[in-house]
Amino acid sequence: MAYPLLWVISMLPFRLLYLFSDAVFFLVYRVIGYRRKVVRDNLMLVFPDKFPSEIKRIERDFFKHMCDVFLEMVKTMNLSKTEIAKRYRILNIELIQEIEREKSILVVCSHYASWEWNVSMNNYVQAKGYAVYQRLTNKYFDRWARKVRARWNTTLITQQETVKVVVRNLKNKVIGIFGMVSDQSPQAHRAQYWTEFMGIKVPVINGAETMARKMDLAVVFLKVSRVKRGYYTAEFIPITLAGASTEKYEITDRFLRLAEGQIKERPEHYLWTHKRWKHRDKVPEEFQ
Repeated sequence: MAYPLLWVISMLPFRLLYLFSDAVFFLVYRVIGYRRKVVRDNLMLVFPDKFPSEIKRIERDFFKHMCDVFLEMVKTMNLSKTEIAKRYRILNIELIQEIEREKSILVVCSHYASWEWNVSMNNYVQAKGYAVYQRLTNKYFDRWARKVRARWNTTLITQQETVKVVVRNLKNKVIGIFGMVSDQSPQAHRAQYWTEFMGIKVPVINGAETMARKMDLAVVFLKVSRVKRGYYTAEFIPITLAGASTEKYEITDRFLRLAEGQIKERPEHYLWTHKRWKHRDKVPEEFQ
């Protein structure tokens, strides 16, 4: 039932799309107050030295950006390759093009700026592109999100399927590029590594590192920056070209430092609605 409405929204020119986003922001932030307490608590936790006025500004600007990102995802339903190339500009795609001649690549990023448009990189590469995602609880919305994210020759796979796909590709000598948003919070009792993220010790996901070290994959960080409303630049930063030669936690730590640097530059472009630091009081003794 919601699909026709989303399709209509996707047909709006960008100028009207962002006017609609302003209206959604007013409803979400001012009227409903969606997760405002979560966002405020997260910001106060990781930025204890900022004045309340600055925390409130970041909070407000974050919600504006979050509404834009969601509607940009909707717009993807009817977005051409020409238009996405103009609005999401990759600065050094030649790095990926060079690496993919030799081996598969894990492209890791955080929920920052425009993570939904990252899949457009597949317009410029030869390797098979995969986007690793978490299945949504709502089956209808999950199906819609999969369809939207599968644009530009992207194959969506769940986190649970990733290792099996990588192993199969290696066996069949298929080079793949796997996009992974790696800043989520794992369940505390399953976490294998705890370390500081934005100054707070939390459990972190190290699945990308585990695969890279076991299968000697390349790992590249994708840094996305918002230039202005509706326009982004993306830059690839190598973490390692030979995962098997890295030390334990080296890849994970490098990713976290790059993600932190990005967040500190423009904190309003990070996804603060996640309860990323909810397990901070459960640090195992061996990681204290």
